[in-house]
Amino acid sequence: MEHNSWLLQRLGVLATVASLALTTSLLGFDSAKAQEGAISIELNKLEPQGSQCRAYFVINNKSGTDYETLKLDLVLFKPDGVIGKRFAVDLAPLKASKRAVKLFDIEGTACEEVGSFLINDAMECKAASGPVDDCLKDLALSTLTNVQLTK
Repeated sequence: MEHNSWLLQRLGVLATVASLALTTSLLGFDSAKAQEGAISIELNKLEPQGSQCRAYFVINNKSGTDYETLKLDLVLFKPDGVIGKRFAVDLAPLKASKRAVKLFDIEGTACEEVGSFLINDAMECKAASGPVDDCLKDLALSTLTNVQLTK
């Protein structure tokens, strides 16, 4: 009898450990998924265009929402960390569940003068159904260049 009691106790401990491991795994998966963001913005490439620089962004709208406007307040920092310029860029229209490439020229700035970009704020964010609150939190950022993209 004593042996059965010990065995049942051990099985209970193992079941608890397995349950905790599964819960931790699932919670880790959910938080990683939440960090992905509904809209991912990747700085894919910077390309010289004469005396200025062209930036290529790959935007993946993973949501079921069509965006009519996604106007971002962008700050360009020089490689030494000093602010180079501030400008607005509209990445819309963005179709639901669609990937797109958007590009824009940075006038008066050579590519080697670009150290990083900061998305300072979402100036305007509007879906077909109306304004979207706090669009900035839905953005997941990445870069394939040596220039950082942050918010």
